[in-house]
Amino acid sequence: MTQQPFSRPGAFDLSGLTGPATPAPGAPGAPAGAAGAPAGGSSYAVQVTEQNFQSTIEASTTAPVLLVFYSPGRMPESAQLATDLATLSSEFEGRFLAGLVDIDAVPAIAQAMQIPSVPLVVAVLDGRPAPLFQDVLPLEELRAALTQVMQQLTVNGVAGRHQPRHAAPTDGDEGDEPAVDPRYAAAQDALGAGDIDAAVAEYQRLVDANPADAEAVAGLAMATVLQRTQGVDLNAARAAAAAAPDDVDAQTMVADLDLLGGHVEDAFNRLVDLVRRTAGDERDRAREHLIGLFGAVGNGDPRVLKARQNLASALF
Repeated sequence: MTQQPFSRPGAFDLSGLTGPATPAPGAPGAPAGAAGAPAGGSSYAVQVTEQNFQSTIEASTTAPVLLVFYSPGRMPESAQLATDLATLSSEFEGRFLAGLVDIDAVPAIAQAMQIPSVPLVVAVLDGRPAPLFQDVLPLEELRAALTQVMQQLTVNGVAGRHQPRHAAPTDGDEGDEPAVDPRYAAAQDALGAGDIDAAVAEYQRLVDANPADAEAVAGLAMATVLQRTQGVDLNAARAAAAAAPDDVDAQTMVADLDLLGGHVEDAFNRLVDLVRRTAGDERDRAREHLIGLFGAVGNGDPRVLKARQNLASALF
């Protein structure tokens, strides 16, 4: 999987999507019994039609929108990716809105966006698109990849959440929408305001209260990386690391900066090599720092699993 960072290319040309069209299967107004991609009952997934495409893109000013392009007719397995993305949108509780685009039902959208092939997942933030991946990933790999993307966005101050689009009624509370989980709001607000110290304190409070809270643990690890690198000059840090290849402080600083820049494997490899070259307390410091970076990325991430194997080899 090749994961690309968020960028700011030009906005989509939507001029070709203004005409009337038949609603996509499963959308409001669609013919009864039409078959479309399952949205999984998620409150944070929407079947994209030509009518709601513009509003779906505009929702990216609140929090990211992940558009998944699939074709049940031409590539049935791509529909599974749409289902999985819808499922995970509930798990992430509004951190992103899943926009399910059946290109068989709405070919005009695929043409306007010049979609080369399916499946394709595109992240949209503030109306601007950036490709994420083009593979049908197993659910666990997809979850790990999205976790890292959301963590990177949080570090960069993108901390908004979507409100639920719909909710399954419950006994005694029919039709009410569930409240967005507020546990992480204070930490995310602090990150959005640039107050990294406050974000670290908030995440630490959550971890102290519940050490099993995986999102809080990962948030604390990533916020701590950001705290350590505040005000650091990247070029100076790299020069210092090049001049002192066995200096733990110099090498861990560049590893932190690489991680924040999206060069996750470079960060891991740097510290694995450092563990291999050092001994005693220095080796322990390098190893512990690397384990902290594993937590920031997410222990289920395939790159973490590979780096853990490399670390074990370096240690033994």
